[in-house]
Amino acid sequence: MGWILLLLRISIRNIFSNFLNVVIGLIILAGTFFFVVGGSLVNSMDKTMSKSIIGSVAGNAQVYEASSEDSPDLFNNWQLPDLDPIPDFSKVKGPLMSHPNVAAVVPEGINTAMVVYGNTMDQALEKLRKSVSPGTRQPKDMVESYKAHVRQMVSVIQTDMEKLNKIAAKGSVDPQSLADLARAASPSFWASFDQDPFSHLEFLENKIAFLVPDSDQIFLSYVGTDLDAYRKNFDRMEIVDGQMVPPGHRGMLLSKYVYENQFKLKTARRLDQIHEALTIKNQKIAKNPDLRDLVRQNKTQTREIVLQLDPITTQKAVSILQGNLGSKEKDLPKLLSAFFDTDDSNFENRYKVFYDQLVPMLELYRMKPGDILTIKSYTKSGYVEAVNVKIYGTFQFKGLEKSGTVGGLNLMDLMSFRDLYGYVTPEKLAETKQIEKAAGATFINRDQAEADLFGASSTEVEQAKQKPINATADLGRDKMKRIDLFTQVYSPEEMEKGMAMGAAIILKDPAKLKQTLRELQDISDKNNLGLKVIDWQKAAGNVGQMVFIAKAILYFATCIIFVVALVIINNAVVMATLQRIREIGTLRAIGARKAFVLAMVLTETVILGLVFGTVGSALGSAVMIWLGGAGVPASNDFLYFFFSGPRLFPSLSMGSLIAAFFVVVIVTCISSLYPATMATKVSPIQAMASDD
Repeated sequence: MGWILLLLRISIRNIFSNFLNVVIGLIILAGTFFFVVGGSLVNSMDKTMSKSIIGSVAGNAQVYEASSEDSPDLFNNWQLPDLDPIPDFSKVKGPLMSHPNVAAVVPEGINTAMVVYGNTMDQALEKLRKSVSPGTRQPKDMVESYKAHVRQMVSVIQTDMEKLNKIAAKGSVDPQSLADLARAASPSFWASFDQDPFSHLEFLENKIAFLVPDSDQIFLSYVGTDLDAYRKNFDRMEIVDGQMVPPGHRGMLLSKYVYENQFKLKTARRLDQIHEALTIKNQKIAKNPDLRDLVRQNKTQTREIVLQLDPITTQKAVSILQGNLGSKEKDLPKLLSAFFDTDDSNFENRYKVFYDQLVPMLELYRMKPGDILTIKSYTKSGYVEAVNVKIYGTFQFKGLEKSGTVGGLNLMDLMSFRDLYGYVTPEKLAETKQIEKAAGATFINRDQAEADLFGASSTEVEQAKQKPINATADLGRDKMKRIDLFTQVYSPEEMEKGMAMGAAIILKDPAKLKQTLRELQDISDKNNLGLKVIDWQKAAGNVGQMVFIAKAILYFATCIIFVVALVIINNAVVMATLQRIREIGTLRAIGARKAFVLAMVLTETVILGLVFGTVGSALGSAVMIWLGGAGVPASNDFLYFFFSGPRLFPSLSMGSLIAAFFVVVIVTCISSLYPATMATKVSPIQAMASDD
């Protein structure tokens, strides 16, 4: 025991006795600090990202058809994996739910679709058409208001085209378009409108509307699911606008992120982006070229506002802008351009004026809760399928409001999803049977097709010759009972019985994930379900592997630091040992054994490592405690997703702390082995004879 205390006293005495020891200590301190801070940050990101993925779409695990060429990639919105559908979800749900750790199995499927909007003129003409349609005629003053709006839009388009014709190369502007605009703007055209409104509307729709270049084509990524089950099991989901789709109904919920970025008036969206940068990110228009570019776009792109205003609201807007700008200008486009010429001093006031006074006169969103959205998508066989879906509202995931990674996914009912996928739903099957019955179609067995069609007893060909086609009958569609898909209510059994691309599995105890995955795979194999079971991280694709990559980078960087430290420590201890040859020789001369000398050098290096490692760990812990209170801001949408919110509040990882001490001891022991062995070979005579 006495010699151990002696070793400790010698080691502590020599820690700061040599400058080389200080260099060694600082290297160990830096490596330990980096390991503790980096490891804690990565572990915290792992926890927050798993919350984002599990709580938004993936669940704790995913199941899909084992015959699929690819595996799920839930957040790759534009390059969908090649997955084979599960033919009947109801047949796999029961066996999976039989596992004691499974809380819920929610059917899911991800697809992309296209939404094509008419432009501003199309929408105005649609309102005018409805107002003059038989049976839905509106008050005369309302009809006149719609007519005045369209007439003003024609005037704006005509003015723009005439300006373009003057400055553009000869032949760039179609003379026929100019002639059509002249006709549509003429007093005689509108004087005769009431006599034959539909022919006038047809002319405006076919000859004028396409001249307005503000039509939108929006691509949507959506998750088809049992919306009621989805909401019950993904508690991060919350309704923002409108309402939840009623249980068993068809419908869609738009992501608030998509709703704001894709469906909102572009000028308003740009103002929102500037406002957020100024108030939340503390940026300045004068110092940020991106913000100045948004200001420039608002100044030059005023047509979308001008075209929305009718003559009455135009005068109101002019009055508001004149009062705000202190100007006598009467031209609305010029006033809007001056109004949107914002800087750091006037932006907040004009932002408030825009929303308080101008927005009530505008269509802020092209689509609102309650509207019907026509969605087109390519089926797996390659043809286009279209579905009309009612928009019930918008939603977001708590903590992920501004994350584009998960915010790009919208929610659709499972029945509409199956329609877009090309799956034959009960409604389609019923309609097909009605058409067959109305057309007098006869089912022919494939095996006996030739005999039935061309045999001696066949009447099919003769009947076809004897019955002429009635072009006005439309196959009896006028007699068919049309199914109102918007009021159709489906039972849970109907929702479950049919195709699903996969399913999210919610566990009662997520800590048993690996064991549960193995057991669920066994259930699938024993029941011949043909499923493959994967965890949430694999289901998230490349996004799920980002933390793994971050850990690999951290450990690689740490490894490099400690390898460099090992070499430097080894060289430094060798040099320090050479400087202590006389001391070591003296110890040997007074009876110290080689084992004592070996233990002395090793102990000194380990103590040195532990002292500076402790300091590095303490500094790293202090930094993590500070970051845990202050938080790390998410500088972009991707980090917003990784941090599961606008800021990451990391916590100190005890695992990283323990691992740091372990690595320090290993590195210092290995780096001091050679110098310690070299010290044991110093003889007393050699040491005492040395001048050094």
